[in-house]
Amino acid sequence: MNPRLRYLAMVHGVGAAALRWQRLQAARRLARAARRERPHQGPPLRSGARLKELIARHYLAARYAPGARPVAWVTSGAPSEFLVALGYHLHYPENHGAMCGIRRVADADSEVAEQAGFSVDLCSYARTDFGAIRGGPSPAGGVPRPDLLVCCTNICQTVLYWYQEVAAHYEVPLVVIDTPFLYRESGPTEHDLAFVERQIEEAIAVAERVARRDLRPAALERTVARARDAVDLWMRVLESTRARPAPMTVFDAFIHLAPIVEMRGTPEAVDHYAALLAELEARARAGIAAVKGERLRLLWDNLPVWPRVRWLSELLARHGAALVASTYTQAWGELRDWIDPAHPLRSAAQTYLRPILNRGTGQKLAAMAAMARDWQADGAILHSDRSCKPYSIGQVDQARLLAREHGVPALLLEADHNDTRAFSEEQATTRIEAFLESLESRA
Repeated sequence: MNPRLRYLAMVHGVGAAALRWQRLQAARRLARAARRERPHQGPPLRSGARLKELIARHYLAARYAPGARPVAWVTSGAPSEFLVALGYHLHYPENHGAMCGIRRVADADSEVAEQAGFSVDLCSYARTDFGAIRGGPSPAGGVPRPDLLVCCTNICQTVLYWYQEVAAHYEVPLVVIDTPFLYRESGPTEHDLAFVERQIEEAIAVAERVARRDLRPAALERTVARARDAVDLWMRVLESTRARPAPMTVFDAFIHLAPIVEMRGTPEAVDHYAALLAELEARARAGIAAVKGERLRLLWDNLPVWPRVRWLSELLARHGAALVASTYTQAWGELRDWIDPAHPLRSAAQTYLRPILNRGTGQKLAAMAAMARDWQADGAILHSDRSCKPYSIGQVDQARLLAREHGVPALLLEADHNDTRAFSEEQATTRIEAFLESLESRA
């Protein structure tokens, strides 16, 4: 069958119908779960069924996209709106890596990568990706062959070498957008902005050649407007947890993060976050708590420990502790003020220069202190992520200064975002429970 016809039949026809049926089944299961009394946690979010359908459809499209639409692999901090406007299907290896972590197959992928010669000290997302493209397990049934790679250095330098390896593996073009590090609290200079804007223009030219179509200004403006709307809704979703008791926790936000990363600029992302926000506002009005008997409110720094998200959420809930804010989930929402559909390229330069990992450790400390104040956090857990070194730099000092200068006690929790070999549940339990007891003694 013609690849385009097969794509339409499977993604918009048979596949779409099957996923809608699965969503209805998931919604029924969630409704039954909501009626069952959970000892420490409130009812699950109904929007979870919609999210499962969205993600499943995205990966279904990935399976049939090659040959039907251009496919771009993109780093999580890269400008993507021009790719959406050009009709690319976007694949985010970090999101796929997180899925592998949640499904407990990331270790197996990492071992495939390590047997191929990649160091165990490499980012576990990168190792998961290198393993998956070499035949390791994937909950999505594999990853789509890329036509183009777009890498932005605003999150770390590892992505540059990671994408160079992928480019050599698939023999496809690689576009690199290099972002100057922002040392100043005043933000980027005019030179910084012009430098990044020029690179985005060059990236667009390459993407047009690969896709064999021209980028229409009206399509780009519509896409940027949708991205702005989705980012704004996402931030309002996160702000809903300022309520007491919080209607959801950061663990819910970790899961609902996927669309803002890989579907930013699409109507589906806007619709999903509008529905999620409405549900959270209704829960807040009704006083429905994500953690029953909420006594402590916590801030989280760094990536999740994906293979242990459920375990950690249940552990905290047993002690009446609600994780209400996170630097990781806020990283997309906090950029909403810089997105301007009327000036898509200049605003893209503004936006993608400002992620938290492209700013100094002092600015990150100030951001955490402000979040602790705004969300009324009693303490903070700083995940010292073994294989995400840029996010973990400075945490020892940040933990000390949060306590000394801002009155927010902090626990440094050593783990890894995907590699369970760098994590001990017994040790983590002992340290977390002792930390929570110390917070309760202060109350």
